[in-house]
Amino acid sequence: MNIKTSDSNILNISEKILALKSAMPPKEIKQLDTHSSQQSEQALQNWREELINLFAFSFTNKDTTNKSEVKNWGEETINLLIKLDFSLDNAIKVIKYYRIIVGEIIKKEAEKLKLSLSDYHDIIFKFTSVIDFAIHWLSVTYTRFYTNRINAAETSVLELSIPVIKIFDAIGILPLIGDIDTNRAQELMDQALSKGANLSLEYLIIDLSGVPIIDTMVADRIFKVIDSLKLLGIKPILTGIRPEIAQTMVQLGIDFGYVMTYSSLQNALVAIKKF
Repeated sequence: MNIKTSDSNILNISEKILALKSAMPPKEIKQLDTHSSQQSEQALQNWREELINLFAFSFTNKDTTNKSEVKNWGEETINLLIKLDFSLDNAIKVIKYYRIIVGEIIKKEAEKLKLSLSDYHDIIFKFTSVIDFAIHWLSVTYTRFYTNRINAAETSVLELSIPVIKIFDAIGILPLIGDIDTNRAQELMDQALSKGANLSLEYLIIDLSGVPIIDTMVADRIFKVIDSLKLLGIKPILTGIRPEIAQTMVQLGIDFGYVMTYSSLQNALVAIKKF
């Protein structure tokens, strides 16, 4: 029997799979839904039915290389599951459950139709190729969504961790707290220049009292910020350099001769008022 000419048998298997939509899901599947609202329960029930439709589609799909339907299903599924706060782990548990059930349906129908091992293998291949890709695409889409969310959160944190605050007319302060890595060093450059210009600052005080370590990379970035601020007509001032950091910066060969430095923010403000 050629699998391509057995449309009636394929249709029969698909119909038996679609009949699963009217069956009550088992307790272990229902328990995965932690939401109490009827609207959420109905939404997840609709999703399970769409999953069954996808399983049935795996048999009627003539072009096993065309995964557009599966991709659309995956993206719609992720939007729904995220809205309902339904985890990817639980979604895959549901998929695996129905995969086993459908596998049993295929086995019984194959025995009833007395399919050859080759024909049975062809049917299983059509089914598993779609379902394996569905799980893969679901995982990729889910990961991509949360990666984008994490990146957006990291960007917001970076912006908040490097605030340029205008404290007096034409005077701003950029307090740095914590370690400065490569990403934060770049954000330091971006924030200092963009906000310094937008706030029309004449002086920008960069306070280092909350920075525990200054290495070559951090020092280089800070002095590049200082040089760039000068090009914008903004006078940079360093404050809060602790003794151990000052010693490290001197050992790195950094020349403080062209930068105004003060032991504290208060001393810097007092000095600016005298200019």
